[in-house]
Amino acid sequence: MKFRYVPLVLFALVVVLFAVGLTMDPRTIPSAMIDKPAPAFSLPPLKPEKPGLAQADLAGKVTLVNFFASWCVPCRAEHPLLMDLQKQDRLAIVGVNYKDKPEDALAWLQRLGDPYGRIGKDADGRAAIDFGVYGVPETYLIDAKGSIRFKQVGPLTPEVIEKTVLPMAAELAK
Repeated sequence: MKFRYVPLVLFALVVVLFAVGLTMDPRTIPSAMIDKPAPAFSLPPLKPEKPGLAQADLAGKVTLVNFFASWCVPCRAEHPLLMDLQKQDRLAIVGVNYKDKPEDALAWLQRLGDPYGRIGKDADGRAAIDFGVYGVPETYLIDAKGSIRFKQVGPLTPEVIEKTVLPMAAELAK
């Protein structure tokens, strides 16, 4: 008799948890790296005429770090937004080419344009793992002290750039 209502209580609990889950944004994945220094890394250059990328390069200015690959379809979708952002010259943009064939990445940048001031080649994905990358594209906003302040999982959108990235970058630059 005492246990007659247990299934009903369990069902009600599942319904409540499901309802709470529906209110969450699945694109927002919490990162343990927020407000912590960017991990130590040093990547060789993708392009011979452009420097590679290391942790030290992220200090001194607000920087957008974009992990991308030529084989990544969502990376192609966000790329015009990065090109527009680079033309605005409102913050430094650097790229990390993730697990890509250099010749494919170079051809991709030649075709679509290169918005990056520096591009590091992360051939084995070690730097991405250290950053906590789930998959490409993924973008991080780094403050002038070299700490991660924002993480975008998936492609950037005009809304994310206008409502989050640029206002946060402006605030961090003060």
